[in-house]
Amino acid sequence: MSLAPTLVIIGAGPRGTGLIERIAANAAELYAGERLDIHLVDPHPAGGGRIWRHDQSPLLWMNSMAQDVTVFTDDTVRQEGPVRPGPALDAWAEDVRAGRITVDAEPAVLAEIHALAGQDFPTRRLQSVYLRWFYEESAAALPAGITVHEHPTRALRVTGPRDGRQRVWLEGRAEPLVADLVVLTVGHLDAELDDEQKELASFALRNDLVHLPPDFTADTDLDALLPGEPVIVRGFGLAFVDLMVLLTEGRGGRHEDGVYHPSGREPVLHVGSRRGVPYHSKIGYGWEGERPPLPHHLGPEHIGKLLSAPGPLDFRRDVWPLIARELAHAHYHRLFTAHPERTTTSWEEFRRDHEAAEPGSPELVELVARSVPDPADRLDLDVLDRPLQGLTLPTQDALQETLRDYITADLARRHDSAHSSDLAVFFGLLSAYVQLVALGDSGDSWHGFFSYLASGPPGPRLEQLLALSRAGVVRFLGADMTVEADEKQGVFRAGSPTVPGAHVEARALVEARLPSPSLRHTSSPLLRGLYEDGAAVTDNGLLQVSPRDGRIQDRDGVAHPRRFALGPFTTARSSGAFTRPRTGGPAFSQNDGAARAVLAFLHTLADHRTSVSRPAPEDRPAPAPADRPVLAT
Repeated sequence: MSLAPTLVIIGAGPRGTGLIERIAANAAELYAGERLDIHLVDPHPAGGGRIWRHDQSPLLWMNSMAQDVTVFTDDTVRQEGPVRPGPALDAWAEDVRAGRITVDAEPAVLAEIHALAGQDFPTRRLQSVYLRWFYEESAAALPAGITVHEHPTRALRVTGPRDGRQRVWLEGRAEPLVADLVVLTVGHLDAELDDEQKELASFALRNDLVHLPPDFTADTDLDALLPGEPVIVRGFGLAFVDLMVLLTEGRGGRHEDGVYHPSGREPVLHVGSRRGVPYHSKIGYGWEGERPPLPHHLGPEHIGKLLSAPGPLDFRRDVWPLIARELAHAHYHRLFTAHPERTTTSWEEFRRDHEAAEPGSPELVELVARSVPDPADRLDLDVLDRPLQGLTLPTQDALQETLRDYITADLARRHDSAHSSDLAVFFGLLSAYVQLVALGDSGDSWHGFFSYLASGPPGPRLEQLLALSRAGVVRFLGADMTVEADEKQGVFRAGSPTVPGAHVEARALVEARLPSPSLRHTSSPLLRGLYEDGAAVTDNGLLQVSPRDGRIQDRDGVAHPRRFALGPFTTARSSGAFTRPRTGGPAFSQNDGAARAVLAFLHTLADHRTSVSRPAPEDRPAPAPADRPVLAT
């Protein structure tokens, strides 16, 4: 019987691959010379996993520039393990072009790689090749004795006692994998329908309508959305952008010089959301000069005070004011140091008075107005978050013009380095995200706000949205969108207080967003089983884990010694499994902490098994003569 400890990693996407990379990086210190079997379970290819798999439309892009994507750690990452540098996506493409890196990819993707520049937005298929290469490099970097075994299937359940080996039951396999430790890196979850979605689905079934619930857009069957028919779309984030692309270019339409030429196969998309506007465009210029000094108002000492405060934290009362101050600090530091001609005082004087004033006070408002004459240079987070708040328009056509003007202005600003304070706010958001991981579940409002400001679509996608609006293929509904099921007429009806009294009726409704990452509503038997076994979840349904190493906690707050989880379904969810270079990606820190905890546990286990299996001195065989080989059995 093999004495090698066994680790099962469920999920072979970027988080699972990143964990393997950190195991390879830390093994020399924590696991030198010992054997380990790693079983990697995922029905999708290792590296990209489900979300970043190669098998999806070539029309779908990443929402980051190639120069802003890396899977490698650097000295900005807060970790105990060693840095193992590697190329960001654009540098990797250059290495492929120069022949320093060899990849296996189809000709169309190789052509993309050879044409890729740093400020291009790569296709997801290209990213899948980068992630596959990263996986192969990480597996190859594992020391002798550590072996990865791939299982291209689904994990259905994890069972086993807290103080003993775990059993991982796989689809299509009678016997389980027996593991000393299990790490879940399954990424985004599928979900059962909530009560509202069940009612809408039932209504659609009774009336022969189309209802597409929240889902990963690349996995959604869109054939039921018929040419020329109105479709109500609820959601204006990245899922909508994918939907928009697949139903227009994906059906043969084309964009030329800012004009959309329809194929005639497109439906008409009536889109709205709570904000009523799309996510802000990705910023289209690089950083120059001094970075804002971060963290400032929201650093480890502030997080420590929050964690040690008596009673439960209230995000809006206790945390949001620190985030707002941090973003204002980043914004005004950049404005005063890079564009002093647009201010009336020095940065030092402004900072002193700004930090002394109470948030939202008349004194603060007067200070900003006096020191920053142009309202366009001031940071107003409420207006930024809800730009249509309180706006009413007389007609839907007026709304179309208003939204086109808004998107045009957003595109111009986000590509103009004269407004580089916006990029400073982006760095402030990243810094805040890193710090807030330690608090656990910060709530959906924070993650939504972060995504809306920091993780929006590429600028060219919003230019395409403008062209589709002018062509009448996309129609805007407004803010605080409502959706009703009209039993009498047998249709879905949508409206918004932005245009009082106006409604749109349609026989199709699409929920353009990912399912909620809640264990209470997941359709995954694996995650549902963890919840039923006593794993703790937050009010929002996130799996409670240790922010340091990802150990799953039970409902008494005790960490499970043999089960770990990393990813967006946990309280330590981060802004992404990969990140911009030199921004201290929290996912990398979590991967490193988990890898070190895993290796330390397994090292102790391996030593124990070796000592137990070692024969007593009188029972050991005599040493073989030096000139006679010893045969391993």
